[in-house]
Amino acid sequence: MSGKNIKARVIVTLVIVAAALFFLMPSITQNLPSVWKENTDRIHLGLDLQGGMHLVLEVETRKAIESSMERISNDLKEVLMEERVRFKHLDREEGIFTTLELADRGQRAALEKVLKNTFPNLAIKSSQITDGREKIWLELKDEQVQSIEKFAVEQSLETIRNRVDEFGVTEPEIIPQGKDRILIQLPGIKDPQRAINLIGKTALLEFKLLDEEHSLDEAIGGKVPPGSIIAYGYKVDSATGRRSRIPYLLQRKTLLTGESLEDAKVAISDRFGEPYVSIKFDSQGARDFERITAQNVKKRLAIVLDGVVHSAPVIQERIPGGNAQITGSFTMEEARDLAIVLRAGALPAPVKILEQRTVGPSLGQDSIDKGILSIIVGSILVILFMALYYNLSGIVADLVLVLNIVLIMGALAAFRATLTLPGIAGIVLTIGMAVDANVLIFERIREEMRLGKSPRASVEGGYSKALSTIVDANVTTLIAALVLFQFGTGPVKGFAVTLSIGIVCSMFTAIFVARIIYDYFVWQRNIRRISI
Repeated sequence: MSGKNIKARVIVTLVIVAAALFFLMPSITQNLPSVWKENTDRIHLGLDLQGGMHLVLEVETRKAIESSMERISNDLKEVLMEERVRFKHLDREEGIFTTLELADRGQRAALEKVLKNTFPNLAIKSSQITDGREKIWLELKDEQVQSIEKFAVEQSLETIRNRVDEFGVTEPEIIPQGKDRILIQLPGIKDPQRAINLIGKTALLEFKLLDEEHSLDEAIGGKVPPGSIIAYGYKVDSATGRRSRIPYLLQRKTLLTGESLEDAKVAISDRFGEPYVSIKFDSQGARDFERITAQNVKKRLAIVLDGVVHSAPVIQERIPGGNAQITGSFTMEEARDLAIVLRAGALPAPVKILEQRTVGPSLGQDSIDKGILSIIVGSILVILFMALYYNLSGIVADLVLVLNIVLIMGALAAFRATLTLPGIAGIVLTIGMAVDANVLIFERIREEMRLGKSPRASVEGGYSKALSTIVDANVTTLIAALVLFQFGTGPVKGFAVTLSIGIVCSMFTAIFVARIIYDYFVWQRNIRRISI
């Protein structure tokens, strides 16, 4: 570098500073033109600064395996009947096994052929022969179990993210943690319990026919017919507000699920003025729903969500178009949340809350105040030390230090990063590291001056000798910060973000901007002595 390209370097610096101020202004004031607001965003505060909720969920992947085994067992039963493989019983045992009793030992080869051709993910675990009949235990292969577990976590992550996005939380953090856990941080959440209900609801929507051929009272007494189940719904008395439980005897077979849903939205009943959820199926779901209603006219079809019967209307006629309604004693908020979870899709497995913490806004504000105080105190101490120890050169270092902080905050706003309490710690650390580069340069310039060199030669020699040390130190720290960002979570990642940005900005201000000031004085003003 030399004095010949000072103007070009000044222009580059001014453009970068202007860009930083452009992105930073929305965080300072809201009195800005609409075009400015549309293209920028303020610095978002993390959970520890503005309050909110911290959750660690565990995906019950075993439930996903059991559900998968249930579906495969039902499909296997139908295929065996189509292939005329004679069997007496096919029942899913508790857990992830299915038992099958063949009518005679000669059916074993036919069963193995069906498994090989149609159900390659099923394997025979063991068998037992009694009175000429063979009882076989079937299980899912290990690779299929691992695939189901992985999919359950990935799908749960995506579903929860969709629900939170529709809930309207700004800058949520939803990331996998370990093999079957999900970390959720929701900054600024006002109603934690509602958020928990929304996130944790499985939202498995099923359509089942009522079993009207058997006695409900006998089923409640313990004699549940094969192929049927007891489920409950709720009714609220409009006069007293009392909630009562209503039993239903349902056919176990599910005719249609929420997987075919295309949309779900809240509507208001014209007759009663009560909110309900209007659902619409996709093209395949609409055809299935039309076929189901056409085949079961005058029968009752239960709408079941997470095992709870919301309504069981009588099918009066074939229903084309794929539209249906979920009615119940909903408040507007309950109906809105139900629509959100239905649109986002059902969780493939239930989730269990392992850890829950709520940070209040007052605690967050206290953290902000202390964080800002630490930056101010740290900056003042550094500024005083540099000015007293290095004279006018120290003031140059102080000026670029202030510029460095502006650039860091502007970069945070530009990248829409979230500022956390560890992030503030990263900024404080960066302040010290920023002047560290100047200290190295100043000491090298002093050494050159002691050798009797001119101001120009001293500046040139000081920067050239300190440059490699500064770059080595900052690059190694930057690599460490990037590793923390890649593999860290939560507070560690927040620290890594500000540290990484701070390192880049401090190298720019110390090596590039401060050099402009020195070159101006030694080349343009031809000073005879450097105040250092």
